[in-house]
Amino acid sequence: MSLWNDFNDAQSNSNVIPKGTLAKVRMTIRPGGFDDPAQGWTGGYARRGATGAVYLDAEYTVLEGPYARRKIWSLIGLYSPKGPDWANMGRSLVRGMLNSARGISDKDNSPEAQAARRIGGFADLDGLEFVARIDIGTDTNGEDKNEIRAAVTPDHRDYAQIMGTAPAMASQSQDTAPHQHAPAPQPRQQPAQQAPSAPGVPGRPSWAQ
Repeated sequence: MSLWNDFNDAQSNSNVIPKGTLAKVRMTIRPGGFDDPAQGWTGGYARRGATGAVYLDAEYTVLEGPYARRKIWSLIGLYSPKGPDWANMGRSLVRGMLNSARGISDKDNSPEAQAARRIGGFADLDGLEFVARIDIGTDTNGEDKNEIRAAVTPDHRDYAQIMGTAPAMASQSQDTAPHQHAPAPQPRQQPAQQAPSAPGVPGRPSWAQ
């Protein structure tokens, strides 16, 4: 039993989620109070830093798995006085988030896919749920901290399972595949007046709850 005045064996809270971990997250934008209607930045979501850079201050909550309820804080660049690179990285990240949240392949350029990658405002991103690839960066003190720089789209083999859209019968179909050539059983005679069975209630995937 630990001594009340000895904290050497206390667990540290500074541990980070391993780099490359895939997890379903929900994004919340912490309002920054900066608007620029000419850029479409309204609603007080954007934040302007002391250097003049504009960004979204995003908080991500891991929804499922071994790191459920863990929070990650990261910035999404909108503008930098140093050049367009930070804004381009931010736009690429948001594109991936929308692809992931709305189940769109990054290679899909159909009119429907293009419409799904458009938003009416930053409010459409607040509360967005998607599959993220968790990375590791450093904070202002040089300490390791988790960041999110990329989203996982339906093109990834693990996307459906993590997002909760994998068919429930997928594993059973694999188990029964070797018996697909077995002769089909003969149909049994049913009474003519038998009442039809009630339709089953379809299960709701986790993302629909």
